[in-house]
Amino acid sequence: MQIKPDETWRIMSQALDDLTKHGVSIYLDDISRSRLESGDLRRLVERDSVVGVTTNPSIFRKALADGEGYDRTISDLARSEFSPTDALRILTCMDVRDAADVLAPIHRRTDGHDGWVSLEVNPYYANDTEATVAEATLLHWTVGRENVMIKVPATHAGIPAVTELVARGIPVNVTVIFSLTSYSQAVDAYMTGLERAHQQGLDTRKIRSVASFYLARIDDAIDRELDTVDAPAAGALRGKVALAHARLAHRAYDDLHNGERWRTLSAGIPGLAPQRLLWASTSTKDDRYSDTRYVTQLAVPGSINTMPESTLHAVSDHGVIPVSPLGSDPDSAQQIMRDLQALGISFDKAARQLETQAVTGFQHAWRGILDVLASRLAAR
Repeated sequence: MQIKPDETWRIMSQALDDLTKHGVSIYLDDISRSRLESGDLRRLVERDSVVGVTTNPSIFRKALADGEGYDRTISDLARSEFSPTDALRILTCMDVRDAADVLAPIHRRTDGHDGWVSLEVNPYYANDTEATVAEATLLHWTVGRENVMIKVPATHAGIPAVTELVARGIPVNVTVIFSLTSYSQAVDAYMTGLERAHQQGLDTRKIRSVASFYLARIDDAIDRELDTVDAPAAGALRGKVALAHARLAHRAYDDLHNGERWRTLSAGIPGLAPQRLLWASTSTKDDRYSDTRYVTQLAVPGSINTMPESTLHAVSDHGVIPVSPLGSDPDSAQQIMRDLQALGISFDKAARQLETQAVTGFQHAWRGILDVLASRLAAR
């Protein structure tokens, strides 16, 4: 059957429509000047149910290295003798601001539930609480849009920064979360920040936060360890750990937000929004697995799934949303984690290593951006 042009998007986007009907918010994990100027982001919002955007240093490095949309601005910055660091801050804030404007109608229509754009703090501040708070505050002021979240890593220094920023009324995306321990710390930091914000008389109804769980990186790391174990049980666990961990994170979300502290907090401060779960690192890294698995298997009402355009298109093209995405047995995920431990593989150790690797990777990307900018500024 030949598909008429006006029917293509409706047919190809059925899975994305199903995700939205399940209560999942679809975010695009990408941004660039060309995407904004061409109207591509607006089209994704209108046609593919995209209701938010996330960014990271690796995304900005690719955009600046490959895109030509920055030439005029970089020329202006060079004439004004901006340093690469300040030029980077301006360029990223410009893109995030423009994306926020595209998503502003969604933010207003959903009363702040969606329509968010996330902007990363300099990853070299990941182990410096005060520098993170200062940079995040500056970025929030520079962008000047109420639907922008500042991304702060869930490191030892990042967690107290989350509390301080929320206390200042700044929305925060707590990122690079690989363990339930880091997640519980992120939730606690958010709640503590809300308490302080309320004590200071801020409008806490406008303060939002998400906790970003990374998925594909977990399976990639754990599978490599499983491949070194000579036991039938090891092969049976391949590709199962990340989704099991996500199921446990969702159960932890329910427990924390049905717990006494949140009930007391939300009763005393009406209109508070819980810290939402955001599934990140959703691009499958092993070709033996479905390229939609970290989306279709996590159609959890109220959650956010942020995906690169390739994954978005894959889901649109052949994704199928199961009736029970997280499985019917709430204890099966815990059994997978016990089986992993029985093989001598420490998930907590792997999670700590993944957090360090993620931060280091973003630092390298950040340095790469600065090198590109230094070269392009000098060429002007």
